Amino acid sequence: MMVMEVREGTTLDAGGGQPDEAADHQDGMPPPMEELDNQKSPVDESADVLEEIVRVIESVAQFANYRRTHRKECYSLVRQLKLLLQLVEEIRNNEEPISEVGIAALWGLQKALVVAMKLLRTCNEGSKIYLALEGEAAKSKFNDVYTRLIQAINGLPADDLGLSDEVKEQVDLTATQLKRAKRRTDTQDIELAMDMMVAFSKEEDRNADSAIIERLAKKLDLHTADDLKNETLAVRRLVKDRGTKAAESTQQIIDLLNKFKQIAGVEVTDILGELSAPDGKLLEKLPSLVIPHEFLCPITLEIMTDPVIVASGQTYERESIQKWLDSNNRTCPKTRQPLVHLSLAPNYALKNLITHWCEKNNFHLPKKSAETDPASDTSGGPEQKEKIESLVRTLASGHLEEQRHAVKKVRMLSRESPENRVMIAECGGIRPLVHLLPYPDSKIQEHSVTALLNLSIDENNKKVIAREGAIPLIIDVLKDGSTEARENSAAALFSLSMLEENRIAVGMSGGIPPLVDLLQDGTVRGKKDAATALFNLSLNQTNKARAIEAGVVQPLLQLLADRNLGMIDEALSIFLLLASHPSGRQEIGQLSFIETLVEFIRDGTPKNKECAMAVLLELGASNSSHLLAALQFGVYEHLAEISRSGTSRAQRKATAIIQLMSKSEHIP
Repeated sequence: MMVMEVREGTTLDAGGGQPDEAADHQDGMPPPMEELDNQKSPVDESADVLEEIVRVIESVAQFANYRRTHRKECYSLVRQLKLLLQLVEEIRNNEEPISEVGIAALWGLQKALVVAMKLLRTCNEGSKIYLALEGEAAKSKFNDVYTRLIQAINGLPADDLGLSDEVKEQVDLTATQLKRAKRRTDTQDIELAMDMMVAFSKEEDRNADSAIIERLAKKLDLHTADDLKNETLAVRRLVKDRGTKAAESTQQIIDLLNKFKQIAGVEVTDILGELSAPDGKLLEKLPSLVIPHEFLCPITLEIMTDPVIVASGQTYERESIQKWLDSNNRTCPKTRQPLVHLSLAPNYALKNLITHWCEKNNFHLPKKSAETDPASDTSGGPEQKEKIESLVRTLASGHLEEQRHAVKKVRMLSRESPENRVMIAECGGIRPLVHLLPYPDSKIQEHSVTALLNLSIDENNKKVIAREGAIPLIIDVLKDGSTEARENSAAALFSLSMLEENRIAVGMSGGIPPLVDLLQDGTVRGKKDAATALFNLSLNQTNKARAIEAGVVQPLLQLLADRNLGMIDEALSIFLLLASHPSGRQEIGQLSFIETLVEFIRDGTPKNKECAMAVLLELGASNSSHLLAALQFGVYEHLAEISRSGTSRAQRKATAIIQLMSKSEHIP
């Protein structure tokens, strides 16, 4: 997740972008200069190059919908490019002919502008998921563009071009601002990368997982049908461009896109299947009356009109499962597992999929007379608001049984839809939930903290929850609550700490030591929740010192040692943040840890290798003795192999470490 320098020529082709050098002539690059001498006069040639520069800048100015992950960088770059129009205007007004040296320098600037245009086009049209997943490559690509532009601008002969002092100052200022842009890092990109890592690594299906997916969809602007349609087209282009290369990450992108579609209730399509049609054409899906098996109720084997989820995670038709429960059955009909509760949660994603399938195939759903659970109405209308207002009043009533029932209902409602989360907050539900956190009843405490976790998915609610004083109370639940309450408290702190002011508040309120305790002694789910929360909190420099003081290194080392937990990447990601702090480097820069990093670089998964090399690079950049230790453990041959045949990100990291070793004179 760190930003590393990349070798010249690295490309980023996210869903439609082209390699930098392959199409120079197609984008207006001139033929060799000796050919130009035989074809056009210097006056004509200077007019051509100036026209090409204006054309590229005007093309860039037309791009508007940059992907959120790189929006700030794109707009900043476009602003700098537009300033160069003053340079063109000045040269055009100069009556003196431009020398061959000046024309060559302008063509060099035009070439750099074309490279910038291609990157901006990729960020405008490419896959949002790919750009987020390959954020480091995109950052390196921006740095490459900055370098090319700076070199081209510095290479302009001001006297030959007849530039005034005012325009000279403007051009120099543009180069200075581009240099500053190269040094910038964007914390939000790191947060997004961690969110995606969590989404890819989660195997269990629970509220917090869906919260992460929903938060990602919102961050990437992939939560409407139109957004998802455009993303699908971009992913198709990406798959075509990549072919069989990077098959694992391609499948990850498609899987995450399908998760976004399920949450939004959009039909999930088989992108790889569509693209495998003969002659490269998309397969035409023929209407079929064969009902997909996942649309059938396991009890009646009929298509579901009102699918609901039971405590075991299985989905049934509401009417059929309600009859099963009304007959005093307390197990899941399909799995035979005991049901820990009898609540029925609407499966809106599946219902929308069924509806779309029926519309597409002209299939009419049978009419049902199933009773509706009052708590499941998420229409957002007056009746729903009245129900939520009633539940909020009950939360503050002081009657134990009524409060227990109401807080459970609020927890369910907060899980089901974004509209409910907004409405609960608007009806004043956050304050009584916060007041219930210290309640001695363990179930009320558990439901309250989980409801706040669900509500915190909404960005505005994050601020309200913190303002109502919830953070110290959530930390108390994290210390002393039930197992599930502690896990959901950690997840809530993770969600709240997406805001920098909340990160500071959690650290100052003593939230880091109990998270370290959960990382040390919690269940697998608890360890994962604690790890994600600690990562987010450690984006703050002061919190890094707090985590180290709380003893986070030892449980992180245990996560590296126990590969069965599947948390190696999460642990290495936290180590990467700690390595950027002086006390962190002192704590982890031991020979045994360097040896562990080398072992992952040698034998780990592709992602393990990337993370381990990132940590080694961070340590080695501040202290070359760490690189020497790694060489003694035989890291060089593994780095050389990865630089030839690893993933694109792994190649960049391996090359950067080798270059750092060369500068430190640790290798020839």
